[in-house]
Amino acid sequence: MSEGRISTQTATDKPSVDLLTRRYRSVLNRYFRRRGVDANDAMDLVQEVFERISHQDILARVEHVEGYLFGAAANAATDYFRRRRVRLAYPVEDHSDAIHCGEAFMPDRLAEGRQELQLIVEALNELPERMRHIFILARLENMRRAEIAARLGISKRLVEQQIALATACLAERRKRLV
Repeated sequence: MSEGRISTQTATDKPSVDLLTRRYRSVLNRYFRRRGVDANDAMDLVQEVFERISHQDILARVEHVEGYLFGAAANAATDYFRRRRVRLAYPVEDHSDAIHCGEAFMPDRLAEGRQELQLIVEALNELPERMRHIFILARLENMRRAEIAARLGISKRLVEQQIALATACLAERRKRLV
């Protein structure tokens, strides 16, 4: 069997993520460094590539592991540079002065916040039960659409539609109140 190819005949022919990590960690690190990624971020991206393949049963389906790894590395690099570009375009402001001034904890501001929270809860309770449940899982629990679909036994498309409808309903309710 040639290096980088996986035979689908037996499970013993398939390389493990651990073996691939030992074999390709430094190679992928150099790959990222040559593309302008700093040392710490390059190691994080290498970890991300191996994390991606470890959570899925990809190795059982991939014929050319090396090609898949470098494809995943290229995607990780693209994501990295996209995130970096956004961070540079929209730098995080220092909000420490606002936090420490105590303005956010004034009694009238706390009362406003409680009223606003009550309106949000009421608006959520007006949604149909399944839509509300899906919206809460997606927006408050930060659950991925695929996970929600699997948990509820529905399609990912239906999950996305329900989230969009819930968002539209909540936005409409907010317009009526303002």
